[in-house]
Amino acid sequence: MILVSFFSFPSKPLIMALSNSSWRPPRPSFFLVGIPGLEESQHWIALPMGILYLLALVGNVTILFIIWMDSSLHQPMYLFLSMLAAIDLVLASSTAPKALAVLLVHAHEIGYTVCLIQMFFIHAFSSMESGVLVAMALDRYVAICHPLHHSTILHPGVIGRIGMAVLVRGILLLIPFPILLRKLIFCQATVIGHAYCEHMAVVKLACSATTVNRAYGLTVALLVIGLDVLAIGVSYAYILQAVLKVPGSEARLKAFGTCGSHVCVILIFYVPGIFSFLTHRFGHHVPHHVHVLLATLYLLVPPALNPLVYGVKTQQIRQRVLGVFTQKN
Repeated sequence: MILVSFFSFPSKPLIMALSNSSWRPPRPSFFLVGIPGLEESQHWIALPMGILYLLALVGNVTILFIIWMDSSLHQPMYLFLSMLAAIDLVLASSTAPKALAVLLVHAHEIGYTVCLIQMFFIHAFSSMESGVLVAMALDRYVAICHPLHHSTILHPGVIGRIGMAVLVRGILLLIPFPILLRKLIFCQATVIGHAYCEHMAVVKLACSATTVNRAYGLTVALLVIGLDVLAIGVSYAYILQAVLKVPGSEARLKAFGTCGSHVCVILIFYVPGIFSFLTHRFGHHVPHHVHVLLATLYLLVPPALNPLVYGVKTQQIRQRVLGVFTQKN
């Protein structure tokens, strides 16, 4: 009994010694619960989740195909939209297949390395999506405040550099997540109360010190959300100032209409994300299954709705989609 207790529940000095040594215990596989507290109805939850994933696949592939095929759409707004569609495809595909497998066929086990890879892709591409939304706000600012210089300011070279900056930022900010997690020791608890490998859910399972992981995770979240929301807010403050100077209500409505789809996408992405972040950090009275549902839907709703928003609100996209189906008929 003493030996069992010793190896099952290591003392703090032993944990610190293991953390500072080069030896590491075998990496555990993790057990994804799915939606804690709703195990009996998880197959019903999988149905809307599967529909959202299907919408994300069909919608974003359609957006990418139309923009790629139509050279008249090779403009800043649509090039940024194609970036958003590609990121949404990766984001949804990083989350939905494993979550659906957990909910439908009870494939709860996930390997340690696979878990870290999934976690990196989810958080990195969420950061990239936020960066693309900032770039789209910049495009709307230039189009409305400097319309005569739009094509010279946002030429293809600049757009390519912006896209590369968004990609590099997402990778550099999030690559420390799996690196720091590999330094943690997991003793006995390997059950993740989630449908996917979420950073803080994995950190909470460690039996070694996690101060650095928690501090870095909070710093990245505040940097990405805080700076990106601030940049978008400043862009739209200048846009609002410029639109209010335009004579005639019809011209103002037309100017606002060019920003309508982007504003909808911003709300779809940031509002659930900020709410999920706040409930995770401070909402101790929010039921855990509510938090898990919100966190999972946050990764699936934007990729599913973004193509619909741009398809309905953007005339050029809508006409191209209708044209494709008309030609087939």
